[in-house]
Amino acid sequence: MRKRPFIYVCSPLRGDIEGNIGKAIRYCRFVYTKGSIPLAPHVIFTTFLDNNIPEERKVGIEMGLDLLLKCNELWAFGKRISEEMAEKIKMAEALGLKIKRFNERCEPLEVVDGEFKS
Repeated sequence: MRKRPFIYVCSPLRGDIEGNIGKAIRYCRFVYTKGSIPLAPHVIFTTFLDNNIPEERKVGIEMGLDLLLKCNELWAFGKRISEEMAEKIKMAEALGLKIKRFNERCEPLEVVDGEFKS
């Protein structure tokens, strides 16, 4: 039996929440097509937590970090890294997880002179 890796899907939520959740669902589909199991806490938790209630937002972030501990890699999507995304990327680095970056079209971003370029 093949063991599929768990991939933490890291992408923005704030701002256009509905649009950003739609993008995150698309990113999950991309992860799935690559043979992995996507975990996108901001998609899952927004179905029962209200991101506009500070306590529920805080709990959602904490639970997302707990899920990161179960993952094999973190894949960050979009050129812009939000404050929340930066926190998760920093934790993934501390855990020694492989981190991959993609633009909104799920194309890999490459590092050139210390900056990500598409």
